[in-house]
Amino acid sequence: MKRLMLAVTNDLTYDQRMQRICGTLAEAGYDVTLVGRKLAHSLPLKERGFRQKRLRCLINKGVLFYAEFNIRLFFYLLFQRFDAVCAADLDTLLPCFITAKWKGAVRIYDAHELFTEMKEVRSRPAVHAAWLRIEGYAVRKMDYGYTVGEEIAQILEERYGRPFAVVRNMPYPKAANARTTSHRPYVLYQGAVNEARGFEAIVPAWKDIELPLVVCGDGNFMQQLRELIAKHGVADKIELRGMLPPDQLPAITAGAILGINFTENVGLNQLYCLPNKFFDYVQAGLPLVTNDYPQYRRLNEQFEVALLLPDLTPAAVAAGVNRLLHDRAYYEQLQRNAEAARVHWHWGNEAPRLLSLYQTALHRDA
Repeated sequence: MKRLMLAVTNDLTYDQRMQRICGTLAEAGYDVTLVGRKLAHSLPLKERGFRQKRLRCLINKGVLFYAEFNIRLFFYLLFQRFDAVCAADLDTLLPCFITAKWKGAVRIYDAHELFTEMKEVRSRPAVHAAWLRIEGYAVRKMDYGYTVGEEIAQILEERYGRPFAVVRNMPYPKAANARTTSHRPYVLYQGAVNEARGFEAIVPAWKDIELPLVVCGDGNFMQQLRELIAKHGVADKIELRGMLPPDQLPAITAGAILGINFTENVGLNQLYCLPNKFFDYVQAGLPLVTNDYPQYRRLNEQFEVALLLPDLTPAAVAAGVNRLLHDRAYYEQLQRNAEAARVHWHWGNEAPRLLSLYQTALHRDA
C-alpha cells in the first residue's frame, strides 16, 4: 500500500478541501496521513478514514510562525516513511520538497491559490520577495502539481514550465435541500474572514438591506470586521458566528435565502480564485451574489446561478442583494438553475481527476 503524506498549516477540523482529498485517496486504497496545526482552541479531531497529525507551535502568527511550523514539519516528515508527499500551498512547500528529495519520494504541489499574489503577502515587499524566492526555487522542481482553476494553472505553468492539473473546490453531492422556514430568513457569508474579502463594501451596504447577514467564519480580518460593524451602526443586522465545524454548516445554509461571495481585485489570486463557498451555496440550491470575475463568469455561462457585480462598492452590493430579495421571478430563475447545477458541480465529478493524477504519480514506473 502506497503511503502518502499531505501537509497544511491550518487546523484540520475546518479544512473541507483537504478532508475530501484525503478521504478520496484513502478510499482508493492509499495509506494517507494529513498533517496540520494544533491551536489552543482546536476541537478534538473526528475519526476519519485517514490518519491526522497536528503540530503544536509556540508562535502562531507572523513570520516566526511560518519559520517554526516549517521546522517542526521538516523534522516530523524526516522520521516518517512515505512514497509521496503533497504540500498544500506554498507555506508547507520547503519541508515537503526537501524531505521528499532526500527520501526519493514523489513530490506533489497542491496550489489552493496563487500564494504570492495574496493581498496580505503582496502588501509587504520583504515578505513578498521571500515567498517568491521559495516559490521560484521549489515549484519548478516538484514532480506533479494541481490547483483549483484553469487560470491559476496556466499562470503556474507559464512561470515554472510544469503542467498543473485542475481539481476544483466542489463539495460532496447532497440530497435536495430542505428549506427552513420557521424563522426569519437571512443572507449567508461562509468562509474565511480575511483581508480582501470585500467586507469594507459589505458592511456599509447592509445599512440599505433589510434582511440580516450571518457570517460563519474567522480569519485575519475579524477585528477589523467588528470595528466596521460598529462604525456603520449595523450590529443589529450582522451576526458573527465564528468558525464552525463543517457538519454544522448545512443546517445554517438551509435557513439562508441567498449567499454572498466577494473578493477585492487587488491581485491575480483574488481575480482568479474559486473558493469552496461558491459551490457550497449552489449545492444547497442557493442563488448568490458575487464578483464578475473570469471563473464565475464561465460557470455562470453553464448555469446562471449568480448575480455578477462588475464593481465591489457598498452601493453595488446593496443593489445586487436587494434585487435578488425583491425580484421574485429573477430569484426563482437562479434558484432553479442552482438546483440543475448541483447535479453536475460536486466532488463526485472532480475526484476522478485527483485519482488520475495520484495514480500516474505513484505508478509512473509500472
